[in-house]
Amino acid sequence: MTALDIREDVPLAPYTTLGIGGPARYFVEVSSEAEIPAAVAWAGERGLPLFVLGGGSNLLVRDAGFAGLVLHIALHGIEDHGAGRLTVAAGEPWDGLVDHAIAAGLAGIECLAGIPGLTGGTPVQNVGAYGQEVAETLASVRALDRTTGRFVTLSNAECRFRYRASLFNSDAPGRYIVSAATFQLRPGGVPTLRYPELQRRFVHQPAPTLGAVAATVREVRLSKGMLLVPGDPDCRSAGSFFKNPIVGLDALTHIGVALGLDPTHIPQWPAGPQAGPPGTVKLPAAWLLERAGFAKGFADGPAAISSRHTLALTNRGGATCADIERLQDRIVATVRERFGLTLEREPVLLG
Repeated sequence: MTALDIREDVPLAPYTTLGIGGPARYFVEVSSEAEIPAAVAWAGERGLPLFVLGGGSNLLVRDAGFAGLVLHIALHGIEDHGAGRLTVAAGEPWDGLVDHAIAAGLAGIECLAGIPGLTGGTPVQNVGAYGQEVAETLASVRALDRTTGRFVTLSNAECRFRYRASLFNSDAPGRYIVSAATFQLRPGGVPTLRYPELQRRFVHQPAPTLGAVAATVREVRLSKGMLLVPGDPDCRSAGSFFKNPIVGLDALTHIGVALGLDPTHIPQWPAGPQAGPPGTVKLPAAWLLERAGFAKGFADGPAAISSRHTLALTNRGGATCADIERLQDRIVATVRERFGLTLEREPVLLG
């Protein structure tokens, strides 16, 4: 039987980018696949809930903590199969994988540079930014199926990817624990330049390198306080706190009336077949917040909106989960009252 180093009453705040949250009643760090089912069995034998913790970059932990077992993924390794195919352990830092791919001349994830967290978390949320999504290059996911106790390999189609959602967080939440992901990247491929801001940056440079695009993405993220920099208070966040809403024509018209705008003048882009029904569009949540009165730097006690990015809620120092939730609820209620839309929180709430 696999031996586990189970610890008790471990503070979770240091394991999150927000730096907020109470303790885990029990905590275990796993560095091999064999330890994952052992940890699941340990929790099951005691009737305890289990939570899988990766990089903590998309996580809000309640002040009372978690009264179960937190399983922290620390599996490492990158296996290169050739022809752009990489199998990556779930505990590998995502940004390090981006650098690894660029150094090997592999295109497909360069626009996802600078995103904090671990590789195993990226398929769960179908991480995306600046014109790319993980789903575009993810070939398969290896995971423990908790219903059978066996490891399975799920194809891209079986992962059911759509906007910020997948089999893992929406269709069967809690059923699978990701141990590795296999990516099919493009050897010698050109960078993806779909995002308007990147297109503007490279308008006079028609053939930028993968490294140049990744560096520019990191510069943009830094300017928005979305790059982890020690000592920067805007970095004490969970990234974008609200999802960009997907709406139809009726909602778009309602917002236009509320603001006295022609609906065609509202910032928008097609939702895409994976995100919403035909004819729906995606609206920038940050734009809605600003027009609802929540500007950059808006503060409610120690919880605040980032001074550089309207969509990030930050811990200015000493904030609790209750502080963040109070600001969240205030924003959601105001946007709903003004525009008839209910914003959805992006980070996972634990506790």
